[in-house]
Amino acid sequence: MFGKNLKLKPEYSNGKVLKVTNIFGTFQGEGPYTGYPSIFIRLSGCNLACTFCDTEFDRYDELGINEIIDIGYKKFSEFSDGINDIKPLIVITGGEPMRQNISLLCKTLLDNGHIVQIESNGTLISPDLPKDVKIVCSPKIANNKYYKVRSDVLNQTIAIKFIVSESQTEYSDIGDVGQKEWNIPVYIQPMDEYNSEKNFINLSLAMKLAVSNNGILSLQIHKMISIE
Repeated sequence: MFGKNLKLKPEYSNGKVLKVTNIFGTFQGEGPYTGYPSIFIRLSGCNLACTFCDTEFDRYDELGINEIIDIGYKKFSEFSDGINDIKPLIVITGGEPMRQNISLLCKTLLDNGHIVQIESNGTLISPDLPKDVKIVCSPKIANNKYYKVRSDVLNQTIAIKFIVSESQTEYSDIGDVGQKEWNIPVYIQPMDEYNSEKNFINLSLAMKLAVSNNGILSLQIHKMISIE
C-alpha cells in the first residue's frame, strides 16, 4: 500500500490455482461499469509500486478456480441479502491481476454467463486471455511520462482511466497511451490522497481535464457510500 509493496514478476502457471487477497460483493465504483452489482476478485501482487496506491494486496491465500467462484457467489449472496437470480459483473483486480495466469478463471466465468472486467495497468497480459474479457486500463507513469500501452491489451480495452493529481505533477495531465489510435473512451478520475483539501483540488483538475480532453469524469462512488 502507498508504494511499499514489492515489485513482483509475472507468475504464469496453468492458472488452476491463484494467489487471492480478497473476494467480496459490492458495486463497481469506477469507470464504465460504475454502479453495477459486482463480485470483486482481488489477486495478490503487482509489478509496479505506485506511491498513491490505496489498496492492500500483499497477503494472499492460494485458491483453486472452483473455490474462488464458490466464495464469490457466497459473498455476493451475503451482499445482496440472498438475491441470487442475477448475474453480477465480475471484476478481477489487484495489484496487477494479469501478473498471474487468469485466463482459465475468466473462461469459466464467461461460460457461466458473466461479464468479466479486468482492472489493469496495461503492462502485462495473461496468456490466451479470452477475447470477450473487458479490460479497463489505468496507465501509470515511468521515467516521468506515460508510455504506450501494449497493443494486445489495447485490443481488449474498453476504457482508459487516468488518475490525476494537482500536487503530484507527473499526474497533473493525461497522455496518449494508444487511446486515440484505438478510439478508446477516456475516463479521468481524481486521485484520493486522503486529504480533503488536496482531494477537492484534484476533483477540480479532473473536471477541467475531462472537458478539455472530451473525457468522462470518473468518481469512486464506493467510497461515497462507504462500501469496499
